[in-house]
Parts: sequence; C-alpha cells; structure tokens
Amino acid sequence: MPSLSDLLVGYLDGLTGHLALAAYVLAATDERAVWRRLKKLPLLFLSPLAAILLSLGLYAAPEWGINPYYIIALAVLLMCTLWVRWTWRFGFWQALAATCMAAIFQVAGSTVSSMVPLPFAAAIGLHLGISAAGSLLLYKLRFGRWFRLLLERDAVPWRTALLLLALEVVMEIFLRLSNGVQPRFLGFYYLLVSAATVLIAALAVYLAQRFDTARKMQAQQDVIAQQRLYERDLEMIRREVRTFRHDYKNLLAGLSRQAGEGELEGLCQTLSELDAGFDLRLGKKIQASTQIGNLQIPEVRGLLLSKLAAMEEKGVECRLEAFYPVAAVEMDVWDFVRCLGILTDNAMEAALDAERPWVEIVLLAEDGRVFLRVSNTYANSIEPRKMWTEGWSTKGAGRGVGLSSYQQILEKYPNASACASWENGVFVQEMTVEGRL
Repeated sequence: MPSLSDLLVGYLDGLTGHLALAAYVLAATDERAVWRRLKKLPLLFLSPLAAILLSLGLYAAPEWGINPYYIIALAVLLMCTLWVRWTWRFGFWQALAATCMAAIFQVAGSTVSSMVPLPFAAAIGLHLGISAAGSLLLYKLRFGRWFRLLLERDAVPWRTALLLLALEVVMEIFLRLSNGVQPRFLGFYYLLVSAATVLIAALAVYLAQRFDTARKMQAQQDVIAQQRLYERDLEMIRREVRTFRHDYKNLLAGLSRQAGEGELEGLCQTLSELDAGFDLRLGKKIQASTQIGNLQIPEVRGLLLSKLAAMEEKGVECRLEAFYPVAAVEMDVWDFVRCLGILTDNAMEAALDAERPWVEIVLLAEDGRVFLRVSNTYANSIEPRKMWTEGWSTKGAGRGVGLSSYQQILEKYPNASACASWENGVFVQEMTVEGRL
C-alpha cells in the first residue's frame, strides 16, 4: 500500500502534468482570452486527485491482466477531454482531438525532463519550464491557428480525434520505454522523441492546410457562381430594357393623345399601369441585384448565391432582403455561414412540400448587431420538443443533424441567440448576433 508521502508526490506529479497540458491546450487552440479559460482551471485539479483514488482502487483490486498505468492514463485523458469540452464549448470529438494534441506535447516534454537526474522539486520546475517554453514557441509559430482551423473545418471530426489519439498512445509508449534506455542511446532517444513530436505537429498543420485549400477553392467556385448569376440577371435586364425602348415611342404617342384629349383619369391609369409593369419586369431584378450587393461578406454572399440558384432550379420562390450593408459579424464567419446554410437548406426542403413553395431570407445589420430571419411555407406539423434532437427529422431516418449542429455552434457564442416559431403554415427561424460584449 503506498504511503501518504508517495500519494502526495504522485498528486504533485500529476498536477504538474495537468498544468502543462492546460498550457499546451491554450497554445493548440490559439487562445487569446487566456484569463477567461484559466478561471476554469481549478476544476481540472480534480483530475489528478481522481487518478490517485483510481490507482488506489486498482492496487486493492485483484489482478486484471492489464497494466494499471494504461487504465489510469485513459481515465485522465477522458477527464481532461471533458474539461476541455466544458471550457471551450467544443463538441466531444473536437475536445478529444485538442486534448490529444496537447497531451502529445505534454508527454514529449515529460519524457525529456524525466531523463535528467534532478531532485523532485527541480524536475517539476524543469517540466513546467519546458511546457511554458513549448507553449510560447507554438504561439510564436502560429501553430494554434492552423490546428483551430482543423478543428472547426473538419467535416468528420471523429477521424481526426482517433488519429491523434493513436499518436498520443505512441508517445505514451515512448514515455514508458524511457526507463529502459541505456545512457549511450539517450541522444538517439531524445532525437526520436523530438522528431516524432515535430512530425505529428507537421501532420496536423498539413491536414489544416488541405482544409484551407478546399475552402478557398469553394470560395472561388462561389465567386464564379456569383458572376454567372450577375451576368444572367444583367442580360435579362438588358433584354427587358430593349423591349421597353422598342415600345417607348408607342407609349409616348398614346400618352400624348390622352393628354391632348384631356383624359386625365385615363392618363393617370396608364401611367400607373406603366409603373407597375416596369416594377414587375425590371424592378424585382434590379432590387435583387441591389440586395446581393449589400452582402459585403464574401463567404455569406457566395453561400446565398448558390442557395438562390438551387432554389430557382427546384421551383422555390426566394425573396432576399438586405436593405443595409452587412459588412461583418461578431462570430467566426464560417460558423455564421454554417448556420445560414443549415437554416436555408431546411427552409428549402420544408417549402417543397407546400403547394406554392417560397422562402424569405432577411439580413439586417446595425451597430455591430446582425439579425437573420429565414421564413418558409410549411405544410406539416411541428414537434417543438423534438426538433432540436439529433437524428429527428420530418424527412425520415438518417436525417435531422442540421438543427442539432446549429445549436452546438451557437453554444460557443454567448452573444448569439436563436428562436423559432410556426404559425398559419409559415415556419420562421431567427438568429441574432450581438456586437462585442
């Protein structure tokens, strides 16, 4: 049975590792509001305490045929993942990926520091010093910006999380093997651990760059779609103007005759019909082009252009209102685009069940506040308690992940709020993103 001093040493050693892990998580997520995250740090201190209690339980339990070290390491990794998820408001797989990436750096630092024969207090100081220096280096190299991009853009986050988990297991094996390394092989061992850590970090950056390249290609495709839509609308406007010009002389002749004969009532009616015809044939197209021009965020404009084209192909009438320039939104622009895409896709699919399908999209910006409303015709019934549940959908099994993902995105932003309503066959989704808090 371990003595009290052994338990205290074990707790301090575990606490040092957790502090190092927290420093690497801050660097890996490119966290700028460090103090806000550190305020939640005390809860993490329960993890090494739980690890000590687990080790005592495993010591008292009969032999299971499994090394207790791996059981404790897995439990600690799970507790740290839950802490990261709570602190950063990540999804589980994102939190696991961030924890594993930080654990890789932490284990590498622990491996290096454990090879130096020092007193316990000095070893703790060396470990923390290496962790602080490593975290600052990651900040300097802007590693966190790439890794955060990987976390936020990965369409299948569990694959990245499991890959990093496997690599973290490899680093744990390196740490376990350190006790058997002969002195003459220490230099090679240091080189191997350092090279493995650098290669893992480079792999994460490479994957993030691939996602970034795919995102830029998608943005270019959106720009091309936007240009085609503009060209098509301009061509239609040009044709309408030519037709209007062709009829211009006949219209003037008719108006002159009515004016000459004093038919003021008929003249007013003709002018009213002429004005209404102009709005019907040209006004809506010119107005739509103006609304799109007010969307000054390229990612938002590109998405809406593609959605407008998709709705037109499916026979869904779409009305877009953006009377004032929308130049910025106080949340990650790609998260906002994901929310907008989820709402418009759901609206388009739901509207197709109606006899006369239509979708209305309203975007307003004022004093840093952005308001989004997506309305659509809806012929089915609504189950408010189930609509936010992952997997629920009126379209059947295998669908219904959109709204739950939408809710998870909003949970990351305290300045964002959403609501939904359904009345008289119209379903309305609203989202508000306030300015800087």
